[in-house]
Amino acid sequence: MLLFWKAKLVLLAVPKTGTTALEAALLAHADTAILNPPEKKHLTARRWRNQLAPFFENRGTRQIETMAIIREPRDWLGSWYRYRARPEISGSASSTAGMDFAQFVTGWLSDPEPEYARVGRQSRFVANAEGKIIVDHLFRYEDLDQAVDFLQQRLGVTLDLGRRNISPRADLSLPPALEARLQREAAADFDLWARLGR
Repeated sequence: MLLFWKAKLVLLAVPKTGTTALEAALLAHADTAILNPPEKKHLTARRWRNQLAPFFENRGTRQIETMAIIREPRDWLGSWYRYRARPEISGSASSTAGMDFAQFVTGWLSDPEPEYARVGRQSRFVANAEGKIIVDHLFRYEDLDQAVDFLQQRLGVTLDLGRRNISPRADLSLPPALEARLQREAAADFDLWARLGR
């Protein structure tokens, strides 16, 4: 999470959406940064609104807008699956090493999710408890240049975005029945992503 006081903007870091590269490019321009631990870095819109906004907004006298980036849900899950297959965590409960993408997606659709598939939902990250989107400026990961343009104009800076935190390639095919189940049970995520493309 990065806060830009003069620009009245906070960048919420939705995991696996390119925010690590954005943070690296923007850190020198931020007034406040939460980079660790991961559960604090990836502060949800709801937690920002309930816990930190009252402090930074001086009890409502300085409205700070929020922005976030979301990714096509299947691609987002694929990135998590590949990331959790890395050798450093092999053998741990959060590792996906040795399993296929279908097993990971099935786990993610389970209730409760097994540890390896406990990655949350983008639609919940950017919403309040009632499911209403509460982020002011949402951008697609696939259209990251639009988010960069927005930040450059809002902050008055020029950004040079490198690629960081890139997961290795993997087979992300799913059986048709599981693909249909994913589309159905993650409809809120797919609908949100589709809405941003209009």
